[in-house]
Amino acid sequence: MNGIIETVTLWRPVGPQELELIEKAAMRAFPPRLPEQPIFYPVLSEDYAVKIARDWNVPASGAGFVTRFDVRKDFLARYDVHEAGGRAHLEYWIPAEDLTAFNEAIVGQIEVILEFR
Repeated sequence: MNGIIETVTLWRPVGPQELELIEKAAMRAFPPRLPEQPIFYPVLSEDYAVKIARDWNVPASGAGFVTRFDVRKDFLARYDVHEAGGRAHLEYWIPAEDLTAFNEAIVGQIEVILEFR
C-alpha cells in the first residue's frame, strides 16, 4: 500500500438550513436525515447539483448552495449509482442509517462552490 487514499468527488445541493448545520459541523459532515428522509443523495456531477440548487432549493427556501467534497472510493464501492430521471442525473443512495459512516469517509472539508438566490 502506498498510503494514498483514493477518493471520488461528489456534490450535494443544499438549502440554507442544511448549510447552517454543515457549518456547525465545521464543514466536515452532513446532518442526520429527518424521519421523512430515509435516503441521503449525493450526486455525481456539478451540473446536476446546480440544477437542483437553482431550480428546487431557491423556490423552496429562497437560496440554494452547491457543495463539493471528496469521499473515500473504497467506502462508496458498497453502493450503486442510480439514475434519477436521465443519464445526466446520477446519484448515490446512502441509507440514513449509513450517514455517520459516510461522513467519516469524507476526506477533507465540504466546500460551498456556488450560491443561488
